Amino acid sequence: MPLSIRRAGHRYRSEPEPGVRTAHAFSFSAHYDPANVSFGALLACNEEFLAPGAGFAAHRHRDTEILTWVLEGALAHRDDRGHEAVVRPGQLQYLSAGSGVSHSEVNAATDEPGEPVRFLQFWLQPGEFGTEPDYALREVDGEAGSVRLTPAGLLRRDDAALHLLRASAYLPVPELPRAAYLYLHVARGGLGFRESGGPKGRGRELAAGDAVRITEGDTPVDPTAGPDGVELLVWAMDSPVVYG
Repeated sequence: MPLSIRRAGHRYRSEPEPGVRTAHAFSFSAHYDPANVSFGALLACNEEFLAPGAGFAAHRHRDTEILTWVLEGALAHRDDRGHEAVVRPGQLQYLSAGSGVSHSEVNAATDEPGEPVRFLQFWLQPGEFGTEPDYALREVDGEAGSVRLTPAGLLRRDDAALHLLRASAYLPVPELPRAAYLYLHVARGGLGFRESGGPKGRGRELAAGDAVRITEGDTPVDPTAGPDGVELLVWAMDSPVVYG
């Protein structure tokens, strides 16, 4: 199907650690749906909620591009390559696992009544494997309506990029990037659009946490922010995951 809406309420949910709640957009861990294992080069889109003091102890990744966007609170990162950071809203964290890296992710507020942390994390298949791990923490323009979050050369995959699009209430969303695969995730606010042009174009509305998967260039018509504006994360990819 060229355009597929995936509602936040339909995601698989898990509680992998005490104080941790996760909503999974794709098959993940014990949850396996053979019809939903990836989209384009994306392997995972997880929305994580960590209570104060909760998080993921050190665990290992390999050959995965991991991008983290914090929505609320502060996330403490530490890895065995010597990187330590506290990631807050307005920053993008990039970790290229390459040949192998171990890292932990915990709520930087260690005790009650500290603030929970809520963040989105994307896993992308790299275009090359076994490379040297890499790390970056990028400050993002808090006012710009359209930002390419992954500048050329950041990702270990040449045909994928993550964009941030913003619009105030009832205003048009900046132009979507063009690619064979588009993955739109409403991070904040809401989004309205028509599925096709003309008077018969069906109107759709998305809330925070909802997503749209688009192939074959069948992009939404007249995407417009909802009453609370919109913050939209958009993956543009030109090839799918390669297996085997």
